[in-house]
Amino acid sequence: MWRDQRNILAKFSVFRTWNLIQLYYSYLLAKYFKRVKTKGLPYAASIEPTTACNLGCPECPSGLKQFTRPTGKLDMKEHLSMLDQLGKQLFYINYYFQGEPFLHPGFLELIKAAHQRKIYTATSTNAHFITKEKAADIVASGLDRMIISIDGLTQETYEQYRKRGKLEKVIEGTKHMIEAKKNAKSNTPHLIFQFLVVRPNEHEIDDVFKLGKSLGVDEVRLKTAQLYDYENGNPLMPKNEKYSRYKRMKDGTYKSKYTLSDHCWRMWSSTVLTWDGKVVPCCFDKDAQHVLGDALKADFKQIWNSPQYQSFRKQVFTDRSVIDICKNCSEGAKVWT
Repeated sequence: MWRDQRNILAKFSVFRTWNLIQLYYSYLLAKYFKRVKTKGLPYAASIEPTTACNLGCPECPSGLKQFTRPTGKLDMKEHLSMLDQLGKQLFYINYYFQGEPFLHPGFLELIKAAHQRKIYTATSTNAHFITKEKAADIVASGLDRMIISIDGLTQETYEQYRKRGKLEKVIEGTKHMIEAKKNAKSNTPHLIFQFLVVRPNEHEIDDVFKLGKSLGVDEVRLKTAQLYDYENGNPLMPKNEKYSRYKRMKDGTYKSKYTLSDHCWRMWSSTVLTWDGKVVPCCFDKDAQHVLGDALKADFKQIWNSPQYQSFRKQVFTDRSVIDICKNCSEGAKVWT
């Protein structure tokens, strides 16, 4: 893990560090004094390669094909325009929002373009398209981090969430990546097994750490599931509340464990761009219901400082509870018991 952290720090420059200081200073002014005015530009961004996905996960609008926005893929020239607009202070890009990134035919070209600008690149994948040849290309592209979703250790448990998925492909793709890194004598990409804890797989938590160690992945992470329908319980909700975002009340209903505070670092630190250039506030706006601008029609810097973006930030720092996408979010929230 220390190698990954060192890799991130290697992307810093005096200019990028100064921008980060300005961001955090203006965030603190908003948090403590309600002076909602941005200084600097985001140091991180999520850019969506595609909304297409091969799976049908029950809590994912992409997998369920329930988007109101169109399915499509990021245009290569428009991607370069996005990089130019986002600015030289940007040093972290997560090439993932919705969809499976490796369904984009030029996905690794996106990675290479950012890598050439000394930007740390990350992505998240279901690993169904990682062949031996593709793994070698991934390592050569300069991708810094790859999150591999492995949400079950038997096909039975895996497919209860990863509908239409094959666990054997995940394991096979992971092995290809580990072999490719060894062959290239590369420390990147940093490989993370991400285990989304749901009721069908919570009994396998200890074993996923053992599997990750035996295969040679760099890190194993547990993730709690965001559920859209949770008030009266949900079959995916873990029995052990330690691994759940929700708490059972005395009347048998469920509420979020978190109480929202009226602040959010993400409104300063990062932004999200959909495949067709829409700018949305964060990754919880999966269906792009809060579009703050269009990076293909206006300059991003103007969008970032626009009255519309500032108005959204002000709402977050005034009464965040009225914003729908914030209600199921743990960012800046406190756990109550």
